[in-house]
Parts: sequence; structure tokens; C-alpha cells
Amino acid sequence: MYPQNIGPYLSIDETALSRGELYTIITNKQAKGKKGALVGIFKGTKAEPIIDRLLRLPVSIRNKVQEITLDMAHSIKQIVKACFPKARQVTDRFHVQKLALEALQDIRIKHRWDAIDQENQHIKQPRAKNGTFIPTEFSNGDTRKQLLA
Repeated sequence: MYPQNIGPYLSIDETALSRGELYTIITNKQAKGKKGALVGIFKGTKAEPIIDRLLRLPVSIRNKVQEITLDMAHSIKQIVKACFPKARQVTDRFHVQKLALEALQDIRIKHRWDAIDQENQHIKQPRAKNGTFIPTEFSNGDTRKQLLA
């Protein structure tokens, strides 16, 4: 750990480096990935050993941290709360966007299945009378089912 690298803005995240081994990495955001960016790297993602290690730093150094960017992992939140209680926690944009896109994808898939079911019903009705069903097309040439694919 490099306490001299601790600045007011940190980032903490877990990553898999080699052979699937997980590590928790703390970086100084002001260094922007250059010299002095690495504050600490810890093997594993369990909160307790990381908290024990970070609490060895003087309170005066830990209290200088104003903001920490993190994902939504419970263990990371525990670490920040225990070791940097004065820091504001900010959820990183990547994870917020990922959750939003997953939710949007779930909605799109639900509507696609509804469109397929609706089209199947429309196909059955004319078929019973030896007719054919021609789906409505939007101005781009797609049917509702195609648009939601």
C-alpha cells in the first residue's frame, strides 16, 4: 500500500488478473492511470482482510479522502464505509449503464414475445378461413416483431 498516493478522489474495484484470481484495486483518480495511480492491490475481494489492512493507515490520511468511485458490490461498500467514513460514495457510470441496459433488454424481450404471440393469433384467424395474414409494416419496412428483434 502506498499511503503517499492517497488523494481526495479514489476508485476501488475488483478485477480478475490471471487464472481467474480476483484482486481488489484502489487507485488515485487524480493520477489518471499514470505514476502514483496505484494506492493498493489486495488479493481477493473479501472485505474483512482489506479493511484490516487499510485501518493500519492513520486516520488523518484516510480522512483526506472526499470521494470514492465504486461498483455496487456489497463488500466494496463495506470497505469504504469502514475505512473512509467521511468519503462520499459514487457508483461508477459503467455499472449504472450496465444495469439500465439490462433492464431495457428485459423490457424489449418481453414486448417481443408479446408481439410474437399477437402475430401468431392474427395468423390463426385468417388461416381458419383459408386467408392469409399480412402484418402491418412501419415506415422503415419492419413489422412490430422485427423491430423488437
